[in-house]
Amino acid sequence: MPPERATAPLAIVLRGFNVTSQAAIRNVAIIAHVDHGKTTLVDAMLKQSHIFRENQAVGELILDSNDLERERGITILAKNTAITYRGIKINIIDTPGHADFGGEVERVLNMADGCLLLVDAVEGPMPQTRFVLRVALQMGLRPIVVINKIDRSAARIREVLDEIQDLFLELATDADQLDFPVLYAIGRNGTAARSLDEPQRDLQPLFDTIVDAVPPPQVQQEGGMQLLVTALDYDNHKGRIAIGRLSRGTARLGMSVVRITRNGLQSRHTVTYLFTHLGLQRIPVEEAHAGDIIALTGIEDAGIGETLADATTPEALPTIQISEPTVEITIGVNTSPTAGREGRFVTSRQLGARLQRELATNVALRVDATEAADVFRVAGRGELHLSILIETMRREGYEFEVSRPEVILKRDSEDRLLEPVERATIDVIDSYVGPVTELLSQRRGQMVNLVADGNGSTRLEYHVPTRGLIGLRNALLTATRGEAVLHALLLGYESYQGEMPYNRLGALVASEPGVAVTYGLHNAQARGTTFIGPGTEVYEGMIIGVQTRSGDLLINVCKEKQKTNVRSSTSDIAVQLTPHTVLSLEQSLDFLARDELLEATPQSLRLRKRYLTEQERTKAREREREQRNRQPALAGER
Repeated sequence: MPPERATAPLAIVLRGFNVTSQAAIRNVAIIAHVDHGKTTLVDAMLKQSHIFRENQAVGELILDSNDLERERGITILAKNTAITYRGIKINIIDTPGHADFGGEVERVLNMADGCLLLVDAVEGPMPQTRFVLRVALQMGLRPIVVINKIDRSAARIREVLDEIQDLFLELATDADQLDFPVLYAIGRNGTAARSLDEPQRDLQPLFDTIVDAVPPPQVQQEGGMQLLVTALDYDNHKGRIAIGRLSRGTARLGMSVVRITRNGLQSRHTVTYLFTHLGLQRIPVEEAHAGDIIALTGIEDAGIGETLADATTPEALPTIQISEPTVEITIGVNTSPTAGREGRFVTSRQLGARLQRELATNVALRVDATEAADVFRVAGRGELHLSILIETMRREGYEFEVSRPEVILKRDSEDRLLEPVERATIDVIDSYVGPVTELLSQRRGQMVNLVADGNGSTRLEYHVPTRGLIGLRNALLTATRGEAVLHALLLGYESYQGEMPYNRLGALVASEPGVAVTYGLHNAQARGTTFIGPGTEVYEGMIIGVQTRSGDLLINVCKEKQKTNVRSSTSDIAVQLTPHTVLSLEQSLDFLARDELLEATPQSLRLRKRYLTEQERTKAREREREQRNRQPALAGER
């Protein structure tokens, strides 16, 4: 039975507002796969709750405030906001829609008591839907299902509902979780209804369902304050801001609290600012009660997963458990001839400090030192997780070099080699099923499901080693002419499946430093595809393209056509070049071979050989050959 509707009013206290009891609070997380309309629906919820002024321009994608989130159209960072409805405060926790940011999901779901599962009426449940729903149900959250985009011409609402019910049967941990309310929505229009027969007017049915179906927070009002830090923010004037749900007691401005670290160490602090949320604002309050999501300052060293407790009863809460990373790269000081020209932060000290700051908020990331003082090993949940970090650092003015992504292998108690395996879902038009199947078989993929929708598209599901997914996205786009969509979800670690063929073609490598010219690039394009255009500064060992066969090829793209006594050097000026290929950051990472690096600066992405001169590369190959002869190389090379 749904809980009784709470009617406790919101109380005004001195510097802001506060909630008088936990019955007047609902904490709900919104979870969905990428592009299923989650952010658009949150926009509509904020606007229809009337928290903005009538003449206030708020735009779209309100919570996606990060530039990268707006550019890529995905949610990267978990965020929280709040609205009021029927005298009840609804705290909304927005979660990322990509599995690589699962660490963001795992750390914020503990603040919620219910979850809003948003599913596309065409695509149905996708890998991220499965991942986040499993975590939510394991935490005991009460689910509400919203089938979105029901106005699409290809919508298959009944089939999607059946798929959702099958998913709940598979993942539910409690029989009560199988009895979930279902709504049908058009997020773009800001409408929802309890049945397909009801008219779509606004989001009132959704608000009513949240209030009725999501239980109030199960917390203790009595006793000393307890809060688990689940997010961090920073203000230039107020310092570090710790955010979390108040699990017990009351937090007051100016009170003395104890910070309890993951290792059990304690330190005493004073709360200098106390906030609660409403809309996009943090509202200063004098006190906050258990069940509400609050933000406070005064604890400069606070970290995610730590407990803030009343100084009189310093009791720790269970810390946040985050899944281990599966892919790693190295980030080091830029050692190319162009080092220091485009970046503001270029030293190993600056790089190390920046990576340590990232660890404070990016809980799924791991940073370790290496044998080289100016190189750091960085591990994350996937290529996208790491590429977002690289792009963020570039935009902040950092300059560095990055190695190719490698999977993290483990050994079990019997000393067997294990590797991460993922569930890959590929949507492709029927005519390209053959090429996709061939690609996945080469990468040790095992097909577990194949479903044709009858409209010319097929969904393929594979269990494939994470090694096989590195570079797969670009290979799929090439093989299917851009007609494939790939999503993957980590399943766990399984026995190592043997070496995997590495089929990348050889690189075109600049043999001389200088400026690339049309004549030199024309010669290079006769041997492959170029990545740079005329006027680009190159250095020896820089990768300027890919050739049509295996093995690297040295080529001088700075070579100009010499004049003779018969013709001038400009007589063939009409030579036309094929437009060069511009690689994105993810494509550049996928392209890298074991002996190559990516030079990342605020202005440029340059591919290069690890050793710039041919003499150095020859010596490196000889050392590697001698090492293989002494001891078999660790399995897992491309």
